[in-house]
Formats: sequence, C-alpha cells, structure tokens
Amino acid sequence: MTAGPFNDTSVFPDPVYKETVLRPLFDGAKDHHVDGFRLIDRAHLVMLHETGILTIEQARPIAQALEAIDREIDVSTLTYTGEVEDFFFLIEKQLRTRLGPDLAGRLHTARSRNDIDHTLFKLGLKHRIDPLLERLTRLAETLASVAERESNTLIVAYTHGQPAQPTVFGHYLCAVLETLLRDIARLESARDIVDRCPMGAAAITTSGFPIDREMMARLLGFSRPLQNSYGCIASIDYITSTYSAIELIFLHLGRFIQDLQFWTSFEVGQIYVPNAFVQISSIMPQKRNPVPIEHMRHLASQTVGRAQAMLTIMHNTPFTDMNDSEGESQGFGYGAFESGGRVLDLLAALVPALRINPDRVRQNIRRSCITVTELADSLVRREGLSFREAHEIAAEVSRAVVAIGGDIAADGYEAFQEAFERCTKRKTAIDKALFADIVSPETFVAVRDRFGGPAPATLSRAIAGYNQEISGIRSRMQETQRRTDAALQDLKTRFTALLGAR
Repeated sequence: MTAGPFNDTSVFPDPVYKETVLRPLFDGAKDHHVDGFRLIDRAHLVMLHETGILTIEQARPIAQALEAIDREIDVSTLTYTGEVEDFFFLIEKQLRTRLGPDLAGRLHTARSRNDIDHTLFKLGLKHRIDPLLERLTRLAETLASVAERESNTLIVAYTHGQPAQPTVFGHYLCAVLETLLRDIARLESARDIVDRCPMGAAAITTSGFPIDREMMARLLGFSRPLQNSYGCIASIDYITSTYSAIELIFLHLGRFIQDLQFWTSFEVGQIYVPNAFVQISSIMPQKRNPVPIEHMRHLASQTVGRAQAMLTIMHNTPFTDMNDSEGESQGFGYGAFESGGRVLDLLAALVPALRINPDRVRQNIRRSCITVTELADSLVRREGLSFREAHEIAAEVSRAVVAIGGDIAADGYEAFQEAFERCTKRKTAIDKALFADIVSPETFVAVRDRFGGPAPATLSRAIAGYNQEISGIRSRMQETQRRTDAALQDLKTRFTALLGAR
C-alpha cells in the first residue's frame, strides 16, 4: 500500500491492534470455525464448478490444494504472526503458494467475507443449538417420567412464600414441563431462522455470476437460502432470536431451581435430596447442604446474563455488516451454551433422585390448614351458601384450629359447627366423618379433576399429551439430523469427484 497524502509510512498491522484485535479474532476462528471454513470452501468450489463458472481444469487443482492444506496443516498448533489479517487470508495465502495467484484467486469468485462470516456463525450456532435441544428434550422426558411416578405424591403448593393448597408433585412438575416445552418451541423457532443460508449474498447484492444459492444452502446442510441478500449480511435476528430463547429458558428454569432450594430448607423440608447430591460442612457435621442446587442456580443466572449481554451487544448497531455481531461477539455468546448445558445435565440427573418427605408434607398441611379452601367450596355445593359466606365460615374454622396448633380434620369440626350456625342460623347437614373427608388433602386433589388439575385421571391425560409433544420434538430433531448427515455426505461425494483419480 502506497503512502497517502500524509506521507504515511506505517505498516499493517499496528502491534497493539495485532495483539488486542487480530490475534483474539484469529484464535477464535481457530477454536470455533475451522470446520465451517472447510465446508464453505468445499461447497463453494463444488457450486462454482457445477454451475460452469469454473472448469474442471480450474476446480480440480483447487480441490486438491484444499485437501492438502487440511492434511498438512495442524490448525491447533498455529500461532498468529500478523503476516495475514485473519484465518480467511491464511487459507488464501496457502492456496496462492500452492497454485499461484490467478488460480488460487478463482475460489473467491462470487463470494465475500460478509456472506462467509454470517454463514460461519450460523453453522457455529446450529452446532451448539442442536446439542442444547437434545439436553432440553432429555430434561423434558425426565420431568414427564418423574411426574408420572409422583402423580399421587402429595406436596404443599406455595404462593407468596406461604403454604397455599395441597397438590401432587407430579402436577407441579408438569407446570415446569409445560413451560419448558414452550421454551423448546421458541428455541426451535430460533433454529429455523438460523437454518437459512446467507451464501451467495456476497458483499451485499449477490453476484452477476450464475451462482446457485439453493445448491449452496443444501450442500451446507441449511434448510434453504435466506432470501434478501442485504438481509443476509445485515440482519442479526438469528443471533437475537437464539439468545432471547436461551435467556427465557434459563430464567424460567431458575425459578424452578429456586423452589428446590426453598423446599429443601430445614424449615420446609418437603424434598429430600439423596447423599450423592449433598455436601457436608467442614465444621458442622450435622449439616446436609444440597450444594448442586446452588450451582444450578448460579449457572442458570450466568447463562441468562450471557444471553442478555448478547442482546445488549446487538443493540443500536447499524443495519449492515458490522464487527459488533461477528467473531468476538459470537465467541462470547458460546459461553451461554456451555454454562446452560451444565445446568441441564445436572438438573436431569437430580430430578429423578429427589424424593418427597411425606411426614413433613403431612405436618405442614396440618399446621397450615391449607385444605380449608375445599371446605368453603363444599359448603357452596352441599349447603347452598354463597362463596363469600362459605369463605367466612372456613376462615373462622382455620383461625380456631391454628390457634390451638391442631389438625383441621381431627380438631376442626366443633369450630365448624359453631361458625356455620352463627353465620346461617341453622345446623349443618355435614357430619364429623364427612367433614374430615372434605378437609383431607386426598379429597382436595381428587375433586379437582377439571382440565389442567391435579386429579389422577386428569393428570394422566396431561402427561400423555406432554409425552406426545416430546415425541414430536424428537422426530423433528431426528429429521434435521438426517438432512444434515445427507448434506455432508453429498458434499463429500461431489468434492471427492472433483479431486479425481490420483
């Protein structure tokens, strides 16, 4: 490069720029995108030949040089020297050394680092989204299985941090599962956006050469090309949709994890964590610390933070190809997949090991009078009272029982009779045995057999529906994997044909 009007004699790259920007970018590409570069080079060469843009006499030596570079250069051992700007130019330099500038330069026909980069980043995201979807699906299967196992296991459900109503553990887990399935759907939708190939957009406006964008997308394992070429290099919704979905997944799972922390506390104690997931204090031998739950909580929070940071990085950037969305940002975002994957693996191992402590649940139900809502409902159905009047009677009964530290089924009938007669000026038709049945947690659950409720038959139908939904997710994942494998094999076959007999 000649000196400009300021008699500029500086030489690229400036040493500080080299160390603060170029070296980290090179190392990031070396760590994350080598396979993507290889695929793009090979697919682009196949497309250039099969569309007639390159003859076999041009394409074959390029293919042979690409294969030799892969065979002879151990990328993991490379150290950035500043001789070339980035990993892309390293490969181009190797091609020029082996083929000469004219033939080597033909591989770059009808493409740009703009469409290459966004294709690389999409390949990198797909490579990470798919294992994350696998982990999420495995967790969904685990939740469904444990929900079925625990479909008759009573627990105390809390609102505002206080005992509210009895339900069963399976019903609670299905609420978590429903949210997870919606989160999986959001990530699947994001993956569909990622699965649209930018190759062929070139710098901004495609090319005057007769390229085949459909072929490029297919050979690289994408579902289809992304249509608008400006959008191929400018739109970053494939990033924001992915990390928005990840943020919500781990925000929601963090709430579940926080419940586990609360429910395992000594004061609540309705969940028992097995010894395999418990650490003891270094000084207090009586303590059982379910530390894995804490690790899941902070890892989930770290994942949310990383995903939020990716959205913040994209905020207020121009709608064009910009470094803000590229190499270093992509590498930073990959950390969300790593920490999130650890949460999912640990949660899928912990949930089946958890057990509900029935004695503590019974004790907490007794102390909190949380079955009294059904007393109010039964008075409306059996005695024809308004709900407000029935609610006042039930509230009076619960206050009387709590005051004596009693059990509503055993100790609440006399208080009920008095409250009923005072409010209605008549005697109740509900005898002591029926009263005890009405305020039992088993009855509370059994009568709530409406759609979405915890009653056995209703819950069983719900779990069957969730399993069917999970099966659909599995089928879609398998179909995507088949398509990807077929694309890789097709590219391998066509590239091998270019190499010719040697």
